[in-house]
This record gives sequence, structure tokens and C-alpha cells, in this order.
Amino acid sequence: MTTERFPWAGLLALAMTGFICILTETIPAGLLLQIGDGLGVSEALAGQLVTLYALGSLLAAIPITTVTRGWRRRPLLLMCILGFLVFNTVTTLSSNYLLTLGARFFAGVSAGVLWGMIAGYARRMVPESRKGRAMAVAMVGTPLALALGVPAGTLLGTLVGWRSIFGIMSLLALMLVAWVVWKLPDYPGEAPDKRLPLYKVFVIPGVRPVLFVVLAWVLAHNILYTYIAPYLTQAGLTQRVDLILLIFGITALVGIWIIGILIDRKLRPLVLISLVAFALSSIVLGISSSQIMIYLVVAVWGLTFGGAATLLQTAVAEAAGESADMAQSMLVMAWNLAIGGGGVMGGILIETVGVRSFPLALFILLILALLVAWQAKEYGFPSRKR
Repeated sequence: MTTERFPWAGLLALAMTGFICILTETIPAGLLLQIGDGLGVSEALAGQLVTLYALGSLLAAIPITTVTRGWRRRPLLLMCILGFLVFNTVTTLSSNYLLTLGARFFAGVSAGVLWGMIAGYARRMVPESRKGRAMAVAMVGTPLALALGVPAGTLLGTLVGWRSIFGIMSLLALMLVAWVVWKLPDYPGEAPDKRLPLYKVFVIPGVRPVLFVVLAWVLAHNILYTYIAPYLTQAGLTQRVDLILLIFGITALVGIWIIGILIDRKLRPLVLISLVAFALSSIVLGISSSQIMIYLVVAVWGLTFGGAATLLQTAVAEAAGESADMAQSMLVMAWNLAIGGGGVMGGILIETVGVRSFPLALFILLILALLVAWQAKEYGFPSRKR
């Protein structure tokens, strides 16, 4: 396939959609202190802005995906992007904690539907031989948001106020609407005779191992990522949150580039290597208080987690076959359950035993994910894509 025929513009529109999703989801992590002061709540309560966003995605992903399976894809995508425009604007203007939580919840609803669509949309835009590459391009918005958006947003939020960041995200959503109308092709929804019941999709061999790995891996990630500012404070790096997030994001970008090159041949080894490296990094966090080691661990963390979404979405799509969209909605549910669980569990750990308990919690979760991925040799995480 030539460069001219590869649908870069459409795939990058999907990547921009993911960029806005991730930025909206994660920007509170770097601004917990400012958001807490602005809304008159504690850091733990400010962290629940992440939790409510995840809860919205969690509750919306499966039921709304089920209801909209037959809808044409582009109008549904545009409705969700407009949801970001509306609810980020509410967050920008709100000074009420409960209203802000409500806006975050409904922004999460939009995200839950979007994440169930992006992978399937990208795979439909290219032939079989380019599906892995297309997914890598469509998912590049995630590491770009982490590498550039979150650090820049954290720095800008510190300088001019956290509300301005949500206002900027509303403007980005408005621009994306025009981009999608201009460049993204439309596709029909799923045909009625292809719609398996939810439980039948769930029991397809390989789907459940992927969902478990999603739950454990992303939970470990979000315990640390949601409360990265308090964790860095105890390490004496209070003024380096933006730099730490930048390092994480840049290495995540490198990670997804590597995944894009190798995923069609090395799906299972990439998953196993990523989990092992993250688990070893958690051990280092637990035994070393060196600031230099923290920088190195964050770099490895970003490198191994950057391609996680692409790896896991590809694995569940390969396992589910024609029911990939429904399986993706289950993955979205598991992913956002883990995000919400990270906010809740991290908050509980902070309030009870402190942030120094994070490394052990991460290690246990990652070892469980590694064991399940190792056992799923034929389905879910095959040695080669089937």
C-alpha cells in the first residue's frame, strides 16, 4: 500500500479523538493540588474527578455500545465528540464540586462509547495486512497526550489556572468535529445477523484472559499515575511533576512506535516483556529512594505502558473476530473499572498506609497479569496473530 493510499488523515482524526479522551481523563492527576484548592476539597476528593470520569465510561461502554451497534459510525462518533465539548465547558465554568463531578461523569460516558469504536473504525479503514499499523496510528493520540498534553497542561494549569486547560480541550473538540466531517469516512453499523448476545461474546476463548490482564495492568498503572503528585512529594520532587510526566509521555510515545512495528508478529512477547519490565520497576521503587532511580523507573514505566492500549485492543479484537466491537466495549469497561479502581484504591492507600505502599500493590497486580498472559498461549495472547 502506497503512502498516498494509506488513510493518514482519517486515522489521525481518530488519534486526535483519543488525544482528547486521554487528556480529559488524566489532566487532573497533575493538578490535584490546584483543583482541590479551587473547589475547596482535599487531594483525595479531587482525585475522584478521575474516578467519576472512569465510572461514566464503565457504566456506558457496554449498554450504549449494545444499543448503538446498528448506528452508522460517523454520526455516533460526532455525538460523542460534542459530549466532550459540552462537559469540558461545564468543568471550565463550574465552581461547585458536585456539578464538576457530574460533568466528569458524562464526559466519561462519551469516552466509553468512543473507546469502543476507535479500534474497530481504524481496522475497517485498511486491508488485513495493514490492520496492526492502522491501530498503532489511531492509538498514537494516547502517548502524545501523555508526552505533550498532560505535561504542558500541568505547567500551563500551574501558571494560569486549571480551568483554562478544560477550556482549551473544549476548543480542541470543536476543531475535531470539523476534521471528522471533512476527512473521516462513514461506515454502517453491525448487521443484525452478526450481533452475538453479550454473554456469548464474553465466553469466546481468549476474551476473558485479555480482560483480566487489562484490569490488573491498568489498575496498577492508575494507582501510581492518579496520585503521582503526592508520590513525588514524599520523594522530594514536588516541583518536578511536569518533568516526570513529560519523561513518562515521551517514553510512552517511543513504546507505541515500537509496538506499531512489531505487533503483527510479536503480540504475546510484547505483552509479557512489558509486564515483566513494569513489575521490576515497581520493585526498584520499593527499595530505592534515589531521585535518579525514580526518573529511570518512570522512563521504563512509560516505555512499557505506552503501547498497552494497542496491544490489548489488538488481542481482544483477534480473539473476538466478528464480534470485535462488542468485545472492545468490554475492554473499555474493564479499563475504566481499573481507572476508577486506581483512584479509589490509591486514595485509600494514601489515607491509611501512605504512598510508600504503592510499589508492593503494583507488583502484586502485575504478577497476576503476567501469570494470566503467560497461560493464554493459544487464545487472547497467541505467539502470533491469528
